Amino acid sequence: MINQPSPKDALNHYYEKQDAITRESLLALKSIVLSVNNHIEHVRKYQIPFFCYKGLHLGFLWVRQKKILVGFVEDKKTLTTAFETRKKDKISTIEIDPMEDIPFETIQQGYIELIEKYKTFLKNSG
Repeated sequence: MINQPSPKDALNHYYEKQDAITRESLLALKSIVLSVNNHIEHVRKYQIPFFCYKGLHLGFLWVRQKKILVGFVEDKKTLTTAFETRKKDKISTIEIDPMEDIPFETIQQGYIELIEKYKTFLKNSG
């Protein structure tokens, strides 16, 4: 039987496999996201670091072409549509160059706004 790495080990491996500058930027970004709210969960989803808030998709970190994409995900469960269509999560991203300053307040504010929407959704749905 082949030993599968634990989800935590697989998540840590994503950070560890990056070059030093990218890894430090990713870890700083992870800290920024987690500092927004105590209910944010850091998981591995779609092979990348992903963040959830009370079971709802919140965001992700993804390294692509030596840049880091900080994703903001509006969970499809919270979206309302006038027509019966196949819902998908609504995603927006900020591209970060690991060699430049991180826009701390912009990232933090984006997650704060999403969480406020989620709080309203959870209050109204439960």
